Amino acid sequence: MSEAFESYEHQYCEVSASLARRCTAAAAFQGGNATAEIKSDIDWAEALIRKMDLELRNLQPRVRTGLLEKHKEYKSDFNNLKDKLKKIYNNGNAQQDLREELLELGMADILGLHTVDDNIGKSRRIIIAMVRRMDRDKWIMCGIITLLVLVILVILYFKFVH
Repeated sequence: MSEAFESYEHQYCEVSASLARRCTAAAAFQGGNATAEIKSDIDWAEALIRKMDLELRNLQPRVRTGLLEKHKEYKSDFNNLKDKLKKIYNNGNAQQDLREELLELGMADILGLHTVDDNIGKSRRIIIAMVRRMDRDKWIMCGIITLLVLVILVILYFKFVH
């Protein structure tokens, strides 16, 4: 038997046991949070399975047949663990989403009426500021037009009088 395969096999067993413990803990809490540790363990286990597969391809056929069965077993075990973690994660997310939705419905009356009043107040202040600017611009335009009319009248006066 290959020493590299045995090393990968030993490492995989450790990672698989760790994942199984975390899976059981996540199911007990009905939590759906896949932490970075779980993701890194999944990645590591998948890498180990790939390494075992590569090592199997390099072995002689008579040695490979016995180890091939173990490799298939590890692969199916890993897929089962991944599926179980996905179910726990999705179930936990669904429960968390339902919980948040229920909390939001309960707080809708309290928060929803308050935020509407705040938004109406902000809108009113914005509209008042716009009306003031519009009035100011209107007075400035009237002043400019009046000044231009006066300048034209002064020019006409000096042209026709002198």
